[in-house]
Amino acid sequence: MTSQPLRPETLLVHAGTTRSAFNETSEALFLTQGHVYASAEECERRFSGDEPGFIYARFSNPTIAMFEARMAALEGAEDARATASGMAAVTASLMGQLKTGDHVVAARALFGSCRYVIEDLLPRFGVASTLVDGTDLAAWRAAVRPETRTFFLESPANPTLEVIDIAAVARIAHEAGATLVVDNVFATPLFQRPLALGADCVVYSTTKHVDGQGRCLGGAVLASKAFIAAHVHTFLRQTGPALSPFNAWVMLKSLETLPVRVERQARSAAHVADRLAEHGRVRRVIYPGRPDHPQAEIIRRQMTGASTLIALEIEGGKPAAFRFMNALRIARISNNLGDAKTLVTHPATSTHQRLKPEERAAMGITDGLVRLSIGLEHEEDLAADVLGALDAI
Repeated sequence: MTSQPLRPETLLVHAGTTRSAFNETSEALFLTQGHVYASAEECERRFSGDEPGFIYARFSNPTIAMFEARMAALEGAEDARATASGMAAVTASLMGQLKTGDHVVAARALFGSCRYVIEDLLPRFGVASTLVDGTDLAAWRAAVRPETRTFFLESPANPTLEVIDIAAVARIAHEAGATLVVDNVFATPLFQRPLALGADCVVYSTTKHVDGQGRCLGGAVLASKAFIAAHVHTFLRQTGPALSPFNAWVMLKSLETLPVRVERQARSAAHVADRLAEHGRVRRVIYPGRPDHPQAEIIRRQMTGASTLIALEIEGGKPAAFRFMNALRIARISNNLGDAKTLVTHPATSTHQRLKPEERAAMGITDGLVRLSIGLEHEEDLAADVLGALDAI
């Protein structure tokens, strides 16, 4: 479009657009499983890779290709692959690199399903794993073995909003000859750029902020062309966790409004977090935009914005947390996040319920911990809702 570098807001409207012969304004939705060829020779060239083009929806699709190109432009990545869900992206980014005898080091503070992949799934295939305190750089170094192949972390982490020094962990990984994969869902590409900080691969559940309205599952793996070619492309092509063209089209349209939504949600989250911090029934409020966040200095260095998520620990444990959640009138109880609607989750009994109590305790997940995902409602209405629910305890 122009020789000048474009800002994210512009890229999210235009990047990756491919128009058909009809020159449609809105990106076209190609609902097709396969494609036809002008000749048997052309088909042979497509399958051998000698001629570019689409073959089969499990491999690629015009609508999905536009979504991948737009995500790559936003992230500043050379290449991207879309997946059927965020967990498909996480699994592909790891399993595509690993083989029997390899070793993974991961931060302890992870989404429950990510912990399952690291602790339960990979060891079934002979891949060992070590969990560490992600904020302790010495722990990352101490966990390295000769067979360590990759590091994995979330930052901010789910649900405690722990923030890890990505650049420092990337240096440790690379010194050990390992790669670093970062789950950047909570920050979004608008507020944090892991690849620029030294990460080798970034993964997203595009189900969250990218869709933003609770409609479609999706995921994305973003990295250099070399990383995608070596570790991701063939794994996805042969195992089949393909994003549907319809979901890709929905998310293409959602990307156009991502900055407007996320910036508004983060502004409201900061307001609600400040109001919560003043309430006597709240033991602690964790929000990356507040100066009392445990990793506030790292946040200032590596993030350009805060988050749409708030974690709060309520006095009185699980009974008080449940009374708080049941008293909310605007915020709805759900395990999703990044939605236009404000959502509330009790991690100990939902997203992290499969973990042992001592494992949750090590992550900072108490029975009184509640996670709020702030939506697009008016910030004063949300503040009144959460403060009124606290009073109702």
